[in-house]
Amino acid sequence: MMVSTRGRYALRVIIDLAENGKDGYIPMREVASRQEISLKYLERIMPTLVAEGMVEGVHGKGGGYRLSKDPGSIKIGEILKITEGDIAPVACLECNAGECSRTADCRTLPMWSELNDRINDYLNSVTIADLMKK
Repeated sequence: MMVSTRGRYALRVIIDLAENGKDGYIPMREVASRQEISLKYLERIMPTLVAEGMVEGVHGKGGGYRLSKDPGSIKIGEILKITEGDIAPVACLECNAGECSRTADCRTLPMWSELNDRINDYLNSVTIADLMKK
């Protein structure tokens, strides 16, 4: 399991919006500049975050993005699920994985299942508000 730049950048953008968006919409070029991330790359991530209700976007003068939820209610696991899809440590535990013929005899499946549960439990226990603390 490895979190891609898409997931990592989404977290950075949401933290930035949480810290700087108290006065309204923030232009993505400002976020891109502060976070040192390509604006074009962020423009590919933002529609997904809007579609999933994490952020709201407005076009035109005075436009930009802002969080649509309180930072304390946004769990890191939610964002990673949106941007990464699945972060299971092995393919057989991914969502929509087909039935493995070895499931009944697999000696390692219980270990992978527990690791998957621990990872998800941890990521769902951390919020954006937690990451805003310095």
